[in-house]
Amino acid sequence: MRAITYSKLGPAVDVLTLSELDTPTPKAGEVLVRVARSGVNPSDVKSRQGAPGATAPAFAQVIPHSDGAGVVEAVGAGVDASRVGERVWIWNGQWQRADGTCAEYIALPAAQAVPLADDQSYDVGASLGIPALTAAHTVLGGGPVENKTLLVSGAGGSVGFMAVQLAKWAGARVVATASAGPSAEHAYAAGADVVLDHRAPDLAAQILQATSGNPIDRAVECEFGANINTLSEVIAPNGVISAYGSQLEMTPMLPFRTLLFKAVTIDIALVYILREAERVAAIKQVTAALADKALSARVHKVFKLEDTIAAHQAVEAAGRHGAILIDTE
Repeated sequence: MRAITYSKLGPAVDVLTLSELDTPTPKAGEVLVRVARSGVNPSDVKSRQGAPGATAPAFAQVIPHSDGAGVVEAVGAGVDASRVGERVWIWNGQWQRADGTCAEYIALPAAQAVPLADDQSYDVGASLGIPALTAAHTVLGGGPVENKTLLVSGAGGSVGFMAVQLAKWAGARVVATASAGPSAEHAYAAGADVVLDHRAPDLAAQILQATSGNPIDRAVECEFGANINTLSEVIAPNGVISAYGSQLEMTPMLPFRTLLFKAVTIDIALVYILREAERVAAIKQVTAALADKALSARVHKVFKLEDTIAAHQAVEAAGRHGAILIDTE
């Protein structure tokens, strides 16, 4: 099979290689998926670049990417043979494993290949995984949000875009933040009731004005460190801040007194290590929202397998709106 691999850390152009490998054989409890689309996430780029202090990948040879979609072509022992021919989307394809989805085939535990309805494209399927499960957990992981007010930051991004859709599907009122221009337009298209410029110096005041002075019940946050002061001003007593990122400020100072006297819960979400019950719930929510036509994905561009270097560079660049996918067929 054809696959993209790397055996050292560094820039995409220096380390990514188109390789010819043996097609894997599914082990007991596994399925073999013929991959149609592989999704490229920022975490895939960071893994290829390496964490601070890392000198080599965790495995001698890595096939990158955790998300993807395709068709089950074979099953290992203990897996129902009726799954052969099933369309699926994949989560955690390369999490703590050497072989991800950026290949013509992937063998992985059967639970990590989720049925994909016939009316959903492989582009949609490969865009789910990390973004959709993160969105589902941060929006709905604390229980029903019907008639509650949610704040979704970075609503123009992949997670934020899906978080707005899921919150509206679940009956919430949504105040979103995004950059002015296309990102704000995408947030409105996702269903946000109000979209505010995240750079506004009086953002907290604007949020409370948008809610008629009522504080936020739950915040879905992509930049926890940079936004914690604003969040502490607008969050309700006993409110929840569900944070899945803090790239701009990884060692934030917390306004603890304000948070303390509101008894705010800070829920830090890492989609790769959700508890089994949390993941099962998130998958069910994503599946139900797709069936209700309440959840969609945006695709910025689809690259050929041999152009994966350019795909990684597109993820690293600013200004994209939607998923970066690899056509592995």
